[in-house]
Amino acid sequence: MKTIYHAADSRGDANHGWLRSRHTFSFANYYNPERMGFGVLRVINDDFVIGGQGFGKHSHRNMEIISIPLSGKLAHGDSIGNEGIIETGEIQVMSAGTGITHSEMNGSNADAVRFLQIWVIPNKTGVAPRYQQVHMSDTMQPNEFSQVLSPNADDAGVWIHQNAWFSMGDFDEGISEAYQLNNPNNGVYVFVISGEVVINDKVLSTRDGLGIWDIQSFTMDVYSPTRVLVMEVPLFV
Repeated sequence: MKTIYHAADSRGDANHGWLRSRHTFSFANYYNPERMGFGVLRVINDDFVIGGQGFGKHSHRNMEIISIPLSGKLAHGDSIGNEGIIETGEIQVMSAGTGITHSEMNGSNADAVRFLQIWVIPNKTGVAPRYQQVHMSDTMQPNEFSQVLSPNADDAGVWIHQNAWFSMGDFDEGISEAYQLNNPNNGVYVFVISGEVVINDKVLSTRDGLGIWDIQSFTMDVYSPTRVLVMEVPLFV
């Protein structure tokens, strides 16, 4: 097993007043040549947006863009006709493909919204832009890794143009749970949303990240009530 550890407080930090964001990997004004991503996992942004504000219309191409609200609501609109609210407990994906314009605003004028925005480099470019949104709670089970994203349209959760699998889990203190890779050639990036776990003798606390590769499985020991996101991705673009 090989690992790389990213402490929560080592992330890039941006404060624009209406937006506070922490960047696990190089993004916008944060540049670290040693933090350019993990395989095809290019961006993990931990965003906090005050009420009534958000990201106005902007464009993307050839990127798989995943949004996961952690608290509050996101109001989404895009150039292919989708418009609505993404709520806590849901996951959204856009395949930008040949090009898509969208906005991501706070769905409330009063309450802040906190969400993860994650970018994955696709294995297919020039595809027709697409959008998908599902309730993760429909498939999540307590104290286990529940799949919320895959390469397969017929699987649980959303799907993307990449041989990647995401799993989310809510775990009680004292649980020990194993994760089996779908593809042993992939790597896994573990992001602790809240709580404390131990993997390979490494303690991970809230918003810490751990990249893992050269494994077929790993075991996570839970030290306090925890929510964790596991992102299994190809290591090479």
